[in-house]
Amino acid sequence: MADITTLSQQALQLLQQLISIQSFSKEEDRTADLIEQTLQTHGVKTHRKLNNIWAWNKHFDASKPTILLNSHHDTVKPNSGYTRDPYDAKIEDGKLYGLGSNDAGGCLVSLIHVFLYYYERTDLKYNFCLATTAEEEISGVNGLELIIPDLGELSFGIVGEPTLMELAIAERGLMVLDCTSYGIAGHAAREEGDNAIYKALKDIEWFRNFRFPKESEVFGPIKMSVTIINAGSQHNVVPATCTFTVDVRVTDAYRNEEVLEIIREHVNCEVRPRSIRLKPSSIDKNHPFVQSGVALGRKTYGSPTTSDQSLLDIPSIKVGPGDSARSHSADEFVYVDEIGHGIELYIKMLDGIV
Repeated sequence: MADITTLSQQALQLLQQLISIQSFSKEEDRTADLIEQTLQTHGVKTHRKLNNIWAWNKHFDASKPTILLNSHHDTVKPNSGYTRDPYDAKIEDGKLYGLGSNDAGGCLVSLIHVFLYYYERTDLKYNFCLATTAEEEISGVNGLELIIPDLGELSFGIVGEPTLMELAIAERGLMVLDCTSYGIAGHAAREEGDNAIYKALKDIEWFRNFRFPKESEVFGPIKMSVTIINAGSQHNVVPATCTFTVDVRVTDAYRNEEVLEIIREHVNCEVRPRSIRLKPSSIDKNHPFVQSGVALGRKTYGSPTTSDQSLLDIPSIKVGPGDSARSHSADEFVYVDEIGHGIELYIKMLDGIV
């Protein structure tokens, strides 16, 4: 079993290799190859489906609960503000630059090497399942969601995203609703028809003012915002339809399905969700892993950003080296010492329970 210093050096080298390989969402085959080869070099038996790689600890015991270690290896495309080559993984002034270095490369390589740290242990109370996944940046269906059925029963999950190693114990879910109000077309001058815009206004006002009875301890109330509206074809025709879009940020107080049901009970318009896949996530603040982190001085908070955590139906926590504020920024970077610090803290938090 390698020491943390050695693991940190190996993780940094792997991250530099990953940065040098273009891995936009849906185009992660070469980073998947590298991750697969790296794990196999360490004697790990790997499994693959499309660009997702996963593995279990060497002495997996089906009678023990399993901890999921998950992070992603896809990136967004570099924005126009870059002044550096986004694939040139240079280290300057303690910073490792490059596309995906912070989101979520530092987390990914840290969790890979945490997995390797525990891989051959025979004295664990838990199993480990490592899942390095694709398409996170586009909430795609061929990433983590694709392989969840293959991962078996999981006790809880650690999702690697840059949080400065603070503990995101809850994450908002997201539903986008396409709503349609129906009226009857008619000539505006003769007061004919039934104006769909006026019907929509009543429902829009409801979306603006309604408060759900249950509120999240972490986030407070669910937030609903009408963000797009469209109706009418010409000035003298009463419109028969009015469509509008609602952005719903769901908290851990409700499941997406419950929120959708409550909305449909209160409005007259037709409500069609684009998806209910991006679920709110949470873990009990008294969970042993959370308490292990708190004992090490880590703070807990609720995350406003969405990650692969939204695809999990198990208790999960988002935590990792790097800073969310650097994600998707020009000249993205992660501090070199954040990786070593991240590996060390992951292991200390896990040692408190495993």
